Amino acid sequence: MPKTLFKVDLTKPMDQQELPGHNRWHPDIPAVVSVNPGEVFRIECKDWTDGQIKDNDSPDDIRDVDLSVVHVLSGPIWVNGAQPGDILVVDLLDIGALQGDEWGFTGIFAKENGGGFLTDHFPKPAKAIWDFQGIYTTSRHIPNVRFAGITHPGLIGCAPSHELLATWNKRETELMTTQPDLRTYGAGLNGDVPVLAALPNPTNAILGTLPKSEYERVAAEAARTVPPREHGGNCDIKNLSRGTRIYFP
Repeated sequence: MPKTLFKVDLTKPMDQQELPGHNRWHPDIPAVVSVNPGEVFRIECKDWTDGQIKDNDSPDDIRDVDLSVVHVLSGPIWVNGAQPGDILVVDLLDIGALQGDEWGFTGIFAKENGGGFLTDHFPKPAKAIWDFQGIYTTSRHIPNVRFAGITHPGLIGCAPSHELLATWNKRETELMTTQPDLRTYGAGLNGDVPVLAALPNPTNAILGTLPKSEYERVAAEAARTVPPREHGGNCDIKNLSRGTRIYFP
């Protein structure tokens, strides 16, 4: 069994873990563990909402989810010897649910909080809980359906350099200025207005073991994890499952 380098207690939020993770991208967030090239290791993760969605029959937690919290990530992980400009090769040897917590959810987010691509047709929140049995899953909320799920990390990437972070913030701020009346993701504004960008938001920023003296500066600069960018990030590619090799710039 590979050594577990990052463990989580599912009863605690990410900022209260023994090793706190992060929910923003910034080069000054300290690495919590280090690995050598070729090393095999195990990382435990929380769900992307930091446990806000519960295994019950009410969609109220989908309706009320605080999107300034997402996405909580385990790490950062320092790769010994890696230098800017290197290609980082990551092999996903296995992916699965933590023992005793073998469930997931499908959420239709409320039009006024997050929304989605079909909010005109489905404006109200809804939730289906899925129970995992090996590779198969079923839901008490969607009877007579059983399928083989392809588990993927959803979000995985490299920390940006200061220069790349500045490029992101400049590019996305300029995008916002093209239509300044549009909201940013997770701002808690009216869902009738579409999302255009996910600009830095210090509210509920989790920055690992960063010293408190640096928190205000980094939280104001750090990129949100919502969009994918040059470094990877929010991929949500189902084929990034066990047996996949990923090349990160």
